[in-house]
Amino acid sequence: MLGIIHLLRAKRWVQNPPSAKRVKLVFAVIAAALVVVGLEWLGLWPDWAQAERIPRGIVR
Repeated sequence: MLGIIHLLRAKRWVQNPPSAKRVKLVFAVIAAALVVVGLEWLGLWPDWAQAERIPRGIVR
């Protein structure tokens, strides 16, 4: 269920929509993120770019 804040924000967004340049930027960022996820899922992401998990509770 939407709150009144969300409805007011949607109203302002409809009255003053983002520019085409900003929309293209958002879609470019989403596409880049999907490419990274796809490369990682296929196993083509390099080992040096992968994050290492650090166990919690161990202080060195």
